[in-house]
Amino acid sequence: QVRLVESGGGLVQAGGSLRLSCAASGFTFSSHTMSWFRQAPGKEREKVAVITSTGSSTNYADSVKGRFTISRDNANNISYLQMNSLKPEDTAVYYCNAQRPGSVYSYWGQGTQVTVSS
Repeated sequence: QVRLVESGGGLVQAGGSLRLSCAASGFTFSSHTMSWFRQAPGKEREKVAVITSTGSSTNYADSVKGRFTISRDNANNISYLQMNSLKPEDTAVYYCNAQRPGSVYSYWGQGTQVTVSS
């Protein structure tokens, strides 16, 4: 059974930091590209960061570049999103996603709420 379980969300003041974790099981984690998305109320889901299966390459949305860092631990099947210098506009539910390159299918976690107060 495929599972992606996010954790680490919460309430933080502007300028603060959080680290989100995504624990994966039930599939070959090291063969999948991992991404983090977020969705704020009334807005579409937005991809904020992606990391290749080996961790050799990453990419970020302009809105988080220089503040967020995506990483992965293939030995323990975990993806991380380190979020620094948080802003109120970063408030959203954050989701992790796993997709095998070339596949149209992907797996989603249940999401974790991040709230940044001003």
